[in-house]
Amino acid sequence: MSPHPVDVAVIGAGQAGLSAAYHLRRRGFIPAGTTSPADSDAPTYVALDADAAPGGAWQHRWASLKMATVNGIHELPGFPVPPADPEASARDVLPAYFAAYEERFDLRVRRPVEVRAVRRRDDAQDEPHGRLLVETDTDTWSARYVINATGTWRRPFWPHVPGAETFRGRQLHVHDYVSAQEFAGQRVVIVGAGISAVQLLDEISRVADTFWVTRREVRWDATEFDTAARIAAIAGVEERVRRGEPPGSVISVTGQHRTAWSEAARERGVLVRHPMFTAIEPDGVRMPDGSLEQADVILWATGFRADIRHLAPLGLRTEAGGIRVANGRALDEPRLFLIGYGPSQSTVGANRAGRDAVRAIVADGD
Repeated sequence: MSPHPVDVAVIGAGQAGLSAAYHLRRRGFIPAGTTSPADSDAPTYVALDADAAPGGAWQHRWASLKMATVNGIHELPGFPVPPADPEASARDVLPAYFAAYEERFDLRVRRPVEVRAVRRRDDAQDEPHGRLLVETDTDTWSARYVINATGTWRRPFWPHVPGAETFRGRQLHVHDYVSAQEFAGQRVVIVGAGISAVQLLDEISRVADTFWVTRREVRWDATEFDTAARIAAIAGVEERVRRGEPPGSVISVTGQHRTAWSEAARERGVLVRHPMFTAIEPDGVRMPDGSLEQADVILWATGFRADIRHLAPLGLRTEAGGIRVANGRALDEPRLFLIGYGPSQSTVGANRAGRDAVRAIVADGD
């Protein structure tokens, strides 16, 4: 079967992907397959999402993540988040908001569609600059541009530690966390220095004995998120991706910010950081001083990596392991945009990246 032609293919329908689709609609692009005689000359786009339902990563978060404690919520462009009970679960409120958003702006997201590969098709006679083929589990699209907005949720990062396979207890990543209650009465080693690690430390320590471990000393920053330091950190991440290095996290540069859950954990005496263990043994973790810390569970709150494996056929990865990107555009493949990647990982950054990608695509055609 011949590939379906489309001007823009958007991969992913989380915050960044929906922002891109919204701005495409505003610029006169219409969903592929909806052409009528009145708009037969209109440019087209297709939005593809691997999830079976709207909501991006929010639909997979743990139930105890409440609206009051969600970090960094930012509304999608053109439609504010409706008022919600602060005690409501974020995984109930936000997916419903995303679904309403898709319907309100008639974005026509196709799901569940798994994108398996993006490759060049530079032999197309009718395209002087060639096209990109987007191969999925159902069909193939031939696009002038690809906006990749696949985020990180589907690629949890598990650090390699000697002896991990010998542990007799349970190991899980934040990606698979459900509830603190499943650890009641146990000893839980929590690994990680990010927001999720501290949130879950506060939550789990109320029903279990916790032991918090990080690779580096945690640097606490009492200022708000929108500070000059944070702006400088984002600029640093932007420079990393321009050089083709893995994006890294903003928090690794700015430090941790004090929050209600970190202060609650501190007041109860459980916000005590320990150095990273050197090995995992059947009954626990071996510390740098040689002592063994008993453990029933190891919870890896060690972050995520960019879900860009389907872009491998383009051959864009540098020796450092990243893709060279500037202003959301791949420097070595200008038909490809990566949004929600590097400095645009935040929700507000994803919104802007979606808008800027569409602006650049429209400008190319002017």
